[in-house]
Amino acid sequence: MQRSNATLPGSGAGQRGERLMWLTHQRVFYAGLLGAAAERTMGGYGVYVSPAGAPLNRLRIGGGAWQAGELFVVSPQVPHRVESAHPLIFNLLVESESVDPARLPGFMQHCGPVDAPAFVQRMRDAHTHLLALSGRQSFEGLEFDRLFFGEALALRALDPRIRKVIDAINADPAAPTSAEDCAASVHLSFSRFLHLFKQETGIAFRAFRAWKRARSLLRYVRQTSTLTDIALDTGYPDSTHFSHSIRQVYGLKPSDIVAGSRRLALHDAAGGYTQ
Repeated sequence: MQRSNATLPGSGAGQRGERLMWLTHQRVFYAGLLGAAAERTMGGYGVYVSPAGAPLNRLRIGGGAWQAGELFVVSPQVPHRVESAHPLIFNLLVESESVDPARLPGFMQHCGPVDAPAFVQRMRDAHTHLLALSGRQSFEGLEFDRLFFGEALALRALDPRIRKVIDAINADPAAPTSAEDCAASVHLSFSRFLHLFKQETGIAFRAFRAWKRARSLLRYVRQTSTLTDIALDTGYPDSTHFSHSIRQVYGLKPSDIVAGSRRLALHDAAGGYTQ
């Protein structure tokens, strides 16, 4: 399969008018160039869809065999690679702590290629709808889940103490918050906190915090700051740690991600619209 040399989020020539990212605390929709990314490990549910009329994509989970399809679902914290013969790909990300895994739509309760043509069409239609809105200052008032799924996804029931910690991390992913600090803030012992966090979210605290920090890079991809400044702004101690962590999550170097986002229309629920 021939692959583009472009990167994620969006880079290179072609398809520029169709490229956008809608970013909220609990959801991401990305329409752009995938490029030749190495293995990646996301912290949320990942959904990949081919654009209308595009060739099928390929997915490899861990060291398994390549599988073809126009719709892939990848569970949180599962290492995978995606390839696309078409320059454009649609990628939806749903934060794992924000949804009840047992009440997700049926097709999202699998990991790998999925047959759900109605959802595929809905995602393509959502992209068309968002393109028509691009140029406004925000997508304020537009309901993310209703646009892509037809209804709000069921919320995950969490222990209030764990919810408090999660809300604090989401509000400031760059904060140097340790597990010990979080445990003390909700009056739990260190060991009890780590156990309860994993039990409630399905993800170890350290992996969760690392994912949220790496995810926060998406808010900076259109800024003119240096990579060193972005690394510090997102909470990394230095550029080496920053580069290593970002490559583990996205399968790409930070410099490629930032350089490739110059023509990406970014709709950030927290920071407005950038084109």
